[in-house]
Amino acid sequence: MTAAGKHQVSRAHSRRLGRAGIRDVAAAAGVSITTVSDALNGKGRLPDATRRHVREVADRLGYRPSAAARTLRTGKSGLLGLTVTTYGEEPFTFTEFAYFAEMARAASSAALARGYALVILPGSTRQSPYDVWSNVALDGTVVIDPSDRDPVVTELVRQGIPVVSDGRPCGDLPVTAWVDNDHEAAVTGLLDHLAAAGARRIGLLTGTSTDTYTRLSTTAYLRWCERRGQDPVYEAYPAHDPCAGAVAADRLLARPDRPDAVYGLFDPNGTDLLAAARRYGLRVPDDLLLVCCSESAVYAGTEPPITTLSLKPGRIGTTVVQLLIDAIEGTGGGRPVQQIMPTDLIVRTSSQRRRRRATVSAPRSPEQHG
Repeated sequence: MTAAGKHQVSRAHSRRLGRAGIRDVAAAAGVSITTVSDALNGKGRLPDATRRHVREVADRLGYRPSAAARTLRTGKSGLLGLTVTTYGEEPFTFTEFAYFAEMARAASSAALARGYALVILPGSTRQSPYDVWSNVALDGTVVIDPSDRDPVVTELVRQGIPVVSDGRPCGDLPVTAWVDNDHEAAVTGLLDHLAAAGARRIGLLTGTSTDTYTRLSTTAYLRWCERRGQDPVYEAYPAHDPCAGAVAADRLLARPDRPDAVYGLFDPNGTDLLAAARRYGLRVPDDLLLVCCSESAVYAGTEPPITTLSLKPGRIGTTVVQLLIDAIEGTGGGRPVQQIMPTDLIVRTSSQRRRRRATVSAPRSPEQHG
């Protein structure tokens, strides 16, 4: 056979491998078609070794399930939605923030691993959000930090679409399942860390929204202050507005009862507080200890590096998708519908232990350092 002929045969063979069907996988793996289907879709009670074997054979043959065939067979589209609805009609591009970007990346990978695709959907629109979403045939939706009495969640559930929440829903919001961090333990732990580092009056930058992350974190701070006998020192602002965060940081450090340590709930708060501290001639960590909640690697390189609380969005993204697909396919197998994920306090220079100060000086105006 000529070289050209061999090349054509090789290409034809590759095409056949790329179009391998479920029967080809079953024959090559030495199992039934039902076993292949169960192994690839996470169903049935198969030994782990069998599942691995079938998936290895399917990968080797280049098998890909037909989305059109699955839709006809099951009535499902294979599409999952992902959105943030907390900020209503406010402009908010959530994928620009490190937490949401990492969570969406992990959720997308988890969905693809089980034969689904993730669709990022707008959380706000001039129309009803569901009017827009009704143009997409969704099998289920993940909603990040739904607000109290979230109308999008309520409408999706009313239409029979399973909803899994990244964040504990408030009240009786009818989600199928939820995944969240223990915000009270996380906030209490980092406040204890700041107190151990010498802080005597810890402040908070928080938000004005009703999502559970903001509400539970703020409540944890207020309870900690009450237990410690410290008057709360905090400023709240609409978290979707980055300019408002910088203004709130400035207000907090300009107060007569200026804190000597601050925890910022949101990703930009670290840089906002650093900038405000410089305007008021405050040294970090000598005059002011800082912690913010962020997944951004930028804080490892600020001057000084800033301590961050990580909520582990990659693990959350994977878990919410697994719970959602289990609900869609009825394969939960008794798994809990509420899961708590760990957090991680990444300690850097901005909150390192320092010599306890006897007094806290009053703030100086920016003009004094101009």
